[in-house]
Amino acid sequence: MAKLLPPHGADTVQPLMAPEGERKQLLEQARNLPQVPLTTREMSDVFMLGMGAYTPLSGFMGENDWRGVCLDMKLASGLFWPIPVTLSSSAEIADAISIGGQIALCDPNNGEILAVMTVNEKYEIDKALECEKVYRTTDAAHPGVQKVLEQGPVNLAGPVTVLSEGEYPGKYPDLYLRPLETRRLFEQKGWSRVAAFQTRNPMHRSHEHLAKIAVEVTDGVFIHQVLGALKPGDIPAQVRTEAIQAMIDNYFVKDTVVQAGYPIEMRYAGPREALFHALIRQNFGCSHLIVGRDHAGVGDYYGPFDAHNIFDDLWDGALLTQPLKIDITFYCRKCYGMATGKTCPHGQEDRISISGTQQREMLSNDADIPPEFSRPEVVAILKKYYASLN
Repeated sequence: MAKLLPPHGADTVQPLMAPEGERKQLLEQARNLPQVPLTTREMSDVFMLGMGAYTPLSGFMGENDWRGVCLDMKLASGLFWPIPVTLSSSAEIADAISIGGQIALCDPNNGEILAVMTVNEKYEIDKALECEKVYRTTDAAHPGVQKVLEQGPVNLAGPVTVLSEGEYPGKYPDLYLRPLETRRLFEQKGWSRVAAFQTRNPMHRSHEHLAKIAVEVTDGVFIHQVLGALKPGDIPAQVRTEAIQAMIDNYFVKDTVVQAGYPIEMRYAGPREALFHALIRQNFGCSHLIVGRDHAGVGDYYGPFDAHNIFDDLWDGALLTQPLKIDITFYCRKCYGMATGKTCPHGQEDRISISGTQQREMLSNDADIPPEFSRPEVVAILKKYYASLN
């Protein structure tokens, strides 16, 4: 039987979560360490490190790794890595920490200690360089750029031991799957070619069509949704899950789709983030990532197929998980069904194509959503949620 792809740059997944039997003692020791509060993005990165989704990183990046990732999409070791994973602090906190010392990484909202880090390095970064290279813009209105500009002036780097997964396992008991668990699940199903579908929205007909194209050419589809911090107005994960499951149950062949969630926070880095999503999915055991129109984009910062094209710029062996590049999808009245820009010859006047933003507006206004755009079972769940807001 064919095997799953190995994790990125390693033979096995490398979770940084402390063994369960050691966590209580490590937590007691951590209470006496300098406490460093995390941003929501940094907390998300801690959880991703803990579950092994960032294999083979051992913690937050030092200056050489940060610079190599920004400039060349390479760690100092030469390994492909497209997005910086860094931890910032105020100058006051950084000055009080000695190189080689340990710190406790905390949730600023409740003070929970999430991880312990040994500080190997303290350094300042060129924020404009990171924004220009990673996000292709220095516009502070871009949500990813805004996060970089809001970082403290000093980055702290070093290996991390994670002590908590936060609220995720309890809040999403059936959805929260770690890379070792998804790999086991795919092996049990006999899947070796697995296509991941990244989403932070309920899936409409265009998304369903993308997944069904992937089902045709792989063993199964892994619908993998964002559980980390979202943009204002986004639909909560519990509602999304219910809506996506209704679509799976009613419109997919049994056992061709697995739904799960993970604790990442979107950076909206467009093409670079598409590469990052593929790398992460390699760690989860996926051979392919579905890349549609404007993957991980925001506003008009990226062209509709920039995330397709960036995969062509990689060197051989940079990334094992491959993109499934699919054109813009829509319902065509003349074709009497779902189609893509590559399969439908008809004009815009025959195409029903509504964005997730438009769908949210229609739901907010209790407008009718046509079945050509979204399945009625899905719409019913979403309308119930929006009615509860009012």
